[in-house]
Amino acid sequence: MAKNKIALVTGGSRGLGRNMAINLAKKGIDVILTYHSNKEEADHVVSNIQALGQHAAAFQFDAGNINSFDQFIAQITDHLKEQTGQPNFDFLINNAGTALYAPFMDTTEEQFDAVYNIHYKGVFFLTQKALPFINDGGRIINISSGLARFAFPGSSAYGSMKGAVEVLTRYLAKELGHRGIAANVVAPGAIETDFGGGHVRDNKETNAHIASVTALGRAGVPDDIGGVVAFLCTEDARWINGQRIEVSGGMNL
Repeated sequence: MAKNKIALVTGGSRGLGRNMAINLAKKGIDVILTYHSNKEEADHVVSNIQALGQHAAAFQFDAGNINSFDQFIAQITDHLKEQTGQPNFDFLINNAGTALYAPFMDTTEEQFDAVYNIHYKGVFFLTQKALPFINDGGRIINISSGLARFAFPGSSAYGSMKGAVEVLTRYLAKELGHRGIAANVVAPGAIETDFGGGHVRDNKETNAHIASVTALGRAGVPDDIGGVVAFLCTEDARWINGQRIEVSGGMNL
């Protein structure tokens, strides 16, 4: 009997990451997810995945602390060796992130560095360190944002880091093709989660504005995103590579 495929989802304890993890499990994929501080939420997601009949485990991870990555990779590969007999996995979903809402003129170097470490440098080096353990024929999915295509005042640092990730993804697709590893970007539009303090979900004016500039007439919800990420990890998506897939309901067309 073939072994289940295994996905690593960073920031999988809540919001979009949680939705991705559960949708992956619905596709018959086992999941390792990470959380930053809320172990209870992460354990709840693990229980949900196990209830779907898949293996799952949660590990603490700080996506902005690059010095911790070697220890983190050792931790998950040891776990996999114990569970499956080998340290490898199939899919890396770089989802972990934080929001920054600050006008360009007011953005501090400290804020910039924090966003850079989590959203670009962290993605670059976690992928690099994970690569020896990603099976040939695997997938890398980097989560970007509609803010890399259209400009929304207050997101200059965040949006430009996501733009950098999109360029990086094309390089990954080119350089890893010889191993059969596809790399793609999923770029959500504005989604109703607790991301950024629930900015899109809880601010009525923001929510109404997003609905008004979206062709399908509403803000997004996590269920709009997780299934797309899960699809990209299936055999049906094997020929999609080096692409940016915006999942925004047609925002700012």
